[in-house]
Amino acid sequence: MRQPARTVLAAALVLGFGFAAGPLALPATAHHRSPAAVTAEKGGLGPDAAALRAALAGLPDREVTAALVRVGGDGAWRGAAGVRDLRTGAPALEHGRFRAGSVTKLVTAAVVLQLAAEGKVDLDASAGVYLPELLTPAFERPFTVRQLLNFTSGLRPGGSLGDTVEEGYPHRFETLTPREVVAASVARGPASAPGERQEYGNIHYTVLGMLIEEVTGDTYEHQAATRVLRPLGMRHTSFPGGPDPRLHGPHNRGYDWLGGRLVDVTEWNMSDRWAAGDMISTTADLERLVTALFGGKVVPEPWLEEFFTVPDVPGAAVAAGGMAPYDVNGREVWGKTGSRPGYQTVVAATRDLSRTLVYCVNSTDAKGDATGNVQRFAFPAFNR
Repeated sequence: MRQPARTVLAAALVLGFGFAAGPLALPATAHHRSPAAVTAEKGGLGPDAAALRAALAGLPDREVTAALVRVGGDGAWRGAAGVRDLRTGAPALEHGRFRAGSVTKLVTAAVVLQLAAEGKVDLDASAGVYLPELLTPAFERPFTVRQLLNFTSGLRPGGSLGDTVEEGYPHRFETLTPREVVAASVARGPASAPGERQEYGNIHYTVLGMLIEEVTGDTYEHQAATRVLRPLGMRHTSFPGGPDPRLHGPHNRGYDWLGGRLVDVTEWNMSDRWAAGDMISTTADLERLVTALFGGKVVPEPWLEEFFTVPDVPGAAVAAGGMAPYDVNGREVWGKTGSRPGYQTVVAATRDLSRTLVYCVNSTDAKGDATGNVQRFAFPAFNR
């Protein structure tokens, strides 16, 4: 008697067998549509529901084990598909928590810009004013707080336990503190003069996390919670407790292809990502964040414009927080991606909030090229 595909897959995971190239023989899991999604379709409003349904159909597959999609604005659509756990085949949790990766930078930037609005931080002042022991004499020209925000500080990448999932996996339970990350960057000297070019990277926001703590005399996590998470009602968003590798609360497990095998990568110490990428959240909470942020309820004008101002320097493609503009069928959309092993996240919206999107995809190559998943899960939200 032939075993169900999920049973075979579970056995392969447990025994460490690899899968041959090609799609996994996994049965489709019926996706969930909320009443809001049905209403939007009937009224002819909202996103391309047929394309979104097609994107979710057939999960899990070789590229994605689960997907949570949330569209808002003029017309709403909700969908979830795939499995919570490949070993059990339990269906994906629509409100499951996940690692939001670099979407964390939006919260960090918001805290810094709030401090600027309160007169506690000058964006055009040298970061050394707030962190006087940060740099070595090799940094002849100091960079400003604004240049940290928009990734033009000239800092080199910081310390790392592995630049790829393959390199990092053996070290996933080790700790690299933010100060160690920054110290490794500073020791190498500047990569370029401040404001000379844009180099997107976590190091800028790790330094901003340290700046927040120095200015406020408080922890980064507490400042993020009291200034952003709690006021917006983001009750299911949190930061790991130091080096805690677990993802607490209901969640869909993350997987990645390593050495030809599909490996569970859910448990991972994210302490080295900190203010640049260790936030845990849900699609509903991130929808609250992007809606409030774009609506001016988190950061007031004129500081809000930092999120929508790409610096005029070579290589520049993103603004504060890593927010980037995209043209989708003639519509300007601003969005931010985030990825950690097993989890790939997107938040995006039009400036007028006529359409918003949040999704988390349990990608089996989350740190790879996200283009395919963006085309599959994001574009349908904005093509109508």
